[in-house]
Amino acid sequence: MKQAMIFAAGLGTRLKPLTDMKPKALVSIGGEPLLKRVVLRLRDAGFTRVVVNVHHYARQIVDYLNENDNFGLDIRISDETDALLDTGGGLKKAMPLFDKNSPILIHNVDIISNVNLANFYEQGQNADATLLVSNRKTKRYLLFDDASLLCGWTNTETGEVRSPYSGLDVSKLHAYAFSGIHLFSPYLFPCFDEMPDKFGIIDFYLKWCNSYPFKGLIKPGLKLMDVGKVDTLQDAESFVSGLSAEDKV
Repeated sequence: MKQAMIFAAGLGTRLKPLTDMKPKALVSIGGEPLLKRVVLRLRDAGFTRVVVNVHHYARQIVDYLNENDNFGLDIRISDETDALLDTGGGLKKAMPLFDKNSPILIHNVDIISNVNLANFYEQGQNADATLLVSNRKTKRYLLFDDASLLCGWTNTETGEVRSPYSGLDVSKLHAYAFSGIHLFSPYLFPCFDEMPDKFGIIDFYLKWCNSYPFKGLIKPGLKLMDVGKVDTLQDAESFVSGLSAEDKV
């Protein structure tokens, strides 16, 4: 079975006022809600079980999925209405909803890309976690060694470096931007016992990357956009119209 999780519980504060009355997952790009775009891409890639976490206007997302018969998939809701748990905590809470024998493809609901999700799912299974990364310009980068193994994280604006390795020489590492798409092995679930209820998934990766192989995967020709701000919505419309079925990498 191919399974996935869509992180859709965020407050969408950067998309205000659009998210004053609806969740970010139901904001439309090119006439289609972000959630539908991700769900259909997963379905087209052969995924049959999808877990969606909800918090902000949770009922709207549940109703939307029900009205569309879950798009023909086994869609399960991880309800974070009582407390928003961040990405790592959201995955931890959703553990019982997954098949423990299959990797989990994790996809932020506000990411649009030309990634071939079926290929990524297959290519990413040679590590306990595989993170899709790119050369995109940002302030925060994940750091990888020559074998593409995760070693740390840095903020180039502040100079902060985080890593379980002491004396890390950042100048000898490769810095890439995280895409919000990654593959996670249920083999790692026991590690959640040492994590709090609320935490970011990057915090998890940085805590355990010296114990387990977490790899970075770079896709040449990657086109990716984070639809997280109101002023990016118009660009997102153009971005979506410029993607084609043959454009997948």
